[in-house]
Parts: sequence; C-alpha cells; structure tokens
Amino acid sequence: MNTTDAVEFWDGVYAARPEANYPQPNARLTETMTGLPPGDALDLGCGDGGDALWLAGQEWHVTAADISAVAVERLAALASSHGLGDRVIAVRHDLRKSFPPGGFDLICAHYLHTPFDLDRATVLRSAAYALRAGGRLLVVDHGSAAPWSWNQDPDIRYPSPREVAAGINLDPATWTVERADTPHRIATGPDGQTAEVTDHVLLIRRTA
Repeated sequence: MNTTDAVEFWDGVYAARPEANYPQPNARLTETMTGLPPGDALDLGCGDGGDALWLAGQEWHVTAADISAVAVERLAALASSHGLGDRVIAVRHDLRKSFPPGGFDLICAHYLHTPFDLDRATVLRSAAYALRAGGRLLVVDHGSAAPWSWNQDPDIRYPSPREVAAGINLDPATWTVERADTPHRIATGPDGQTAEVTDHVLLIRRTA
C-alpha cells in the first residue's frame, strides 16, 4: 500500500471521530512524566493531540508529528485556542520516509500501529538516537484490542516490551531499559464505551 492509501486511511479515521475540546492524555504518559523537569519533547503519531497538549501544559515544548493532516490541523487549532500555540508545533510527517529533526529530552510513541508497511524498529532506533543524554523514549503498545479498535484481527500477536527492546537493538552502554511491563487499565472509546485493555510499556533512557 502506498503513501496516498495511508494518508487517506488515517485522515478518514480522525475525520470520523468527534472533535474533543481538550482530548485526554494517555495514562502511561502522565504516570511516567508527572513531576519530571520539562524540556523538548517529540510525540510520534500524535493523533488527537492529548499527549502533546498535556506536555505543553506541563511546560514542555512539543513537536507533534502525524501522517494525518486532519489530526495535525486539529491539534494546531486546539493548541492555539488553549493558549499553548507557542509550545506545540504540529507537523504532518510520514515516518516511513524520514524522521523529525532535532534533539529531544522525551520522545513518546503511543500505539504506533498501522495496517500499512512501517519499519517500527528503525523508527524507534532513530528516536533513541535523537535523545539527548538523560532523555527518555516511552513506547506504549497495545497488548490487546479494544472493541472499538480498527484492528480486530483475532490472530494478531502483540510483541512484549522486551521483544520490542530487542528489536531496536540498542547498546546497553548508552541506553538503559528502565521499564518493561504489561499493566492493565480501563480504557474509554471515542463514543464513551469502556473496556479493560492491556498495555505493553517500554521506557528507555539514554545514559550517555
């Protein structure tokens, strides 16, 4: 499938969702980053923008990237309307072709799954290399499918956080795995429905 297919798919996903006045951040982000000093963050696959807005509200400067122009335009408008336009840069970006430039203190990739070809290991390795010393890479993947997920393949396999870390293949002398677990939570879908889901959480810190 080509880039046009991917853009049309994700534009359709976000266009079909009701616009939220202030989308909620992901729970794994807030539990990990609350209380840590702010810096420069990169949100890969920013989607509705809840993570970027929350980080900006915590005084982070955020580059938020997504392949969907609908998602990017909505986030830029939300950031401006909430007085956070000076802390959020929303950019349309296809991670299959390039990686956002710059150095970051935090890079988060929440549910960076797609039905289209994407070399995730390469993307996440690029993210690790884009961290400054002391910076963190937070990768949160699905460990189960919510009833409202676009992917209801009953045969899908969810790699464990340790498997994801092994696939990135980082030098332990430079990067340290600080967290790799599979917690459960009650998730809320776009229409307000709820379900228990499993997250696969990987937190890597660049130590040198």
